[in-house]
Amino acid sequence: MTYYLIAGERSGDLHGANLIRAIRQHDLDATCRAYGGEQMEAAGATLVRHYREMAFMGFLEVAKNLGTIRRIMRECQADLLAHRPDALILIDYAGFNLRMARFAKKHGIRVFYYISPKVWAWNQRRALKIKATVNRLFTILPFETEFFAKYDYKVDYVGNPLLDALADFRPDPAFQSKLGLNEQAIIALLPGSRRQEIISILPSMLRSTRQFPNYRFVVGTVSNLPDDLYDGLLADYPDVLRISDAAYDLLHISTAALVTSGTATLETALLNVPQVVCYKTTGVSYFIAKRLIAVPFISLVNLIAGHEVVKELIQSDLTIDNITTELKVILPSSPRRGVQLAGYAEVQQKMGEPGASERAGRLMVDDLLTIKNK
Repeated sequence: MTYYLIAGERSGDLHGANLIRAIRQHDLDATCRAYGGEQMEAAGATLVRHYREMAFMGFLEVAKNLGTIRRIMRECQADLLAHRPDALILIDYAGFNLRMARFAKKHGIRVFYYISPKVWAWNQRRALKIKATVNRLFTILPFETEFFAKYDYKVDYVGNPLLDALADFRPDPAFQSKLGLNEQAIIALLPGSRRQEIISILPSMLRSTRQFPNYRFVVGTVSNLPDDLYDGLLADYPDVLRISDAAYDLLHISTAALVTSGTATLETALLNVPQVVCYKTTGVSYFIAKRLIAVPFISLVNLIAGHEVVKELIQSDLTIDNITTELKVILPSSPRRGVQLAGYAEVQQKMGEPGASERAGRLMVDDLLTIKNK
């Protein structure tokens, strides 16, 4: 059978790649076409467009690039109809993918959504749009089942694919020595994977490093962004190291971390590294988001726990003084460190066991086989 996948950012590329491998375990003749990245391509998909051309963040940034987004969407729709897959598989990336769901449904293409849009965070009645256009929704957060039940929509909770990625992770025993750090205590800086995030957030992270002379700081960079972006921001911080595409290895050797809100906050928690969550966007985007957000937290760690486990420093709260204060209280010898780690254990218990990709892939293949055999 044929599958068409759309992911609009780095984490979606990772989860899409694992899903492709799972689908192929149950459908040996599966062929996949994708809007995604290197990881989906490595898993065997024919890559139509790279997500870096689609990764716009924030209301203002999206508004400025509406022409580009619409052009890409028209191209995607035409390509979808040209190949008419057995299923369109959408991975997060709500603004683009919800429109593609409506288009596919209109043209009789079966729609699966893997990793639900965060409709529970704002404009919650978008759940009705998902119900109307998505044949089956595969969710990865435990509280989403109850949320969608309010709209009389039964979803398939498959667990979280991060657990799969972490189960496959094998730390590089020589990683710290490769950085030339030997026994030095390390604090990781994970500023995100989008240009706008890094420009907005990394400078604040870097300024705080001067308050911790007994630690070495390492920035986790991503290869889908140019080196010169980081060169300019790091120019005044010669003691701050960087390492590309190695977030798990970096976290594995880190004492603590400063992390941009997103998937990385949950990865950091699952690797048991105490963290401070950082987030900053344009004033316009923040003004709009603050009036729309319907949940009390922005980090997945706190949302899953149902209470504050990690400190969130958002917008004007992301200052050197606040970062310094909150980082100090999660370092060794502080009682708050143990409290945060206990909160992590609670989150891990709620998330369950690995196997999300395999479960989702099997359910998708079974669904299509059932339709074909009717």
